[in-house]
Amino acid sequence: MHYKFEKPIAGTIGTEKYQCTIEWRNGTFIADEPERTGGKDAGPDPNTLFLSSLIGCTLVTLRMYIDRKGWDIPVISVKANLFQTVQDEKLTTIIDKEVSFPGPTPLDPEKKNRLLEIAGHCPVSKMLEGEIKIRSFVYHDEPVEKDLKYTNGEITVHWKPDFCKHSGRCVTQLPQVFDLKSHPWINMQGADTNTIIDQVNKCPTGALSYTRNSGQETTH
Repeated sequence: MHYKFEKPIAGTIGTEKYQCTIEWRNGTFIADEPERTGGKDAGPDPNTLFLSSLIGCTLVTLRMYIDRKGWDIPVISVKANLFQTVQDEKLTTIIDKEVSFPGPTPLDPEKKNRLLEIAGHCPVSKMLEGEIKIRSFVYHDEPVEKDLKYTNGEITVHWKPDFCKHSGRCVTQLPQVFDLKSHPWINMQGADTNTIIDQVNKCPTGALSYTRNSGQETTH
């Protein structure tokens, strides 16, 4: 399992009603709710951000294809909106995506149809039309009775099975240390200390944590 982003997208919210600070690889931006729902409209709302990702991906995909073909299409426009229906207690979301090419020279129907097909192949479109599963985790740092310990002399890795939700990060991203088929399943000689610390810090639930053998407490 390899995540798409080396550093996850992160968000925080304080006491300012509904204003979220979103951190991405190149800085931060504000997401907010419109005034009619209690926010201050200081930034795009979550649904706008959702549709923006689809629009941006579609535009980039079309531009790449057009440039590769060498076609003279200076402007591409994509609009998107959504609505939802509920039938038999099942929520269905329908996204309407409109593609146009508002340039000075009209496109022939064959090119339009081909570009519409390409628009449907953008990575975000394929993601939305495929199967999506959302896994949610919360970090625990409270003490528990069952706390298994593994050490390499420099640090001690703590494994708290009661918190383990099997996100798969440890065994897929550092298998030379975390191997469910081995006993013990954590091999502290499988990597250097800093590599182990880096992987342990990626545990989303607190099932894995570490302390330095000097007795210094560490944080996630």
